[in-house]
Amino acid sequence: MYILSYKLGFIDSCRLAEFIVKDEVRKGFFRDKGLAAGLVRMHFHDCFVRGCEASVLIDSTPSNTAEKDSLANNPSLRGFEIIDNAKARLEAICKGVVSCADIVAFAARDSVEITAGLGYHVPTGRRDGRISLAAESLTNLPPPSFNVNQLTQLFANKGFTQAEMVTLSGAHTIGRSHCTSFSNRLYNFNGSSGQDPSLDPKYAEQLKGQCPQGSTNPNLVVVMNPSSPAITDVGYYLDVLAKRSLFTSDQTL
Repeated sequence: MYILSYKLGFIDSCRLAEFIVKDEVRKGFFRDKGLAAGLVRMHFHDCFVRGCEASVLIDSTPSNTAEKDSLANNPSLRGFEIIDNAKARLEAICKGVVSCADIVAFAARDSVEITAGLGYHVPTGRRDGRISLAAESLTNLPPPSFNVNQLTQLFANKGFTQAEMVTLSGAHTIGRSHCTSFSNRLYNFNGSSGQDPSLDPKYAEQLKGQCPQGSTNPNLVVVMNPSSPAITDVGYYLDVLAKRSLFTSDQTL
């Protein structure tokens, strides 16, 4: 990752910045539609640890395990190549002007737009961080097992209201999850041999077919919103109401 000083007002000195990022997101999306969700998640996982300063991009060293290699991010976090490609193009035309942190923020916004979601203005001026600690990901990011009170407190610690928490949770309308993040709801809920009673039984049977009990395959994944996994819509909220959410942290809403 590039660590660079940031020049204010880069829109004047690098007018193609947002266009270039959008172009790289578009190319990545056409190769793999799942990358849009990955980039939104990357932005969230970056901002919730040390703020939106791109520390999630920093590589681990022999003496330090960085955020990107924490259990919360590895191997599930993806889309790094989109950020790298955009950064390389920007460095070629306006060296030292656009921070990685702003690129990550642009890419998340562009990913929402390309999946038919509403666009929004992204203010610029973020500076890239230099510190990245895997342990901080585990203490700052909400795990899929949290209940509503735990989630509310965690988001409040970051300055978000409960309503804003619910809005941000809607990002789960796109993307996928590893079976390991919710299989406890299918086979061993709260130490019992049964499934989570708050999970729709028919949906639970469908999930069991995709995530067999006792599977040792760490790469098994399931889409978050089966009806429209690559479209930013209200499908997530409909699933919550219908008891068809993957995570406890979603169903608890």
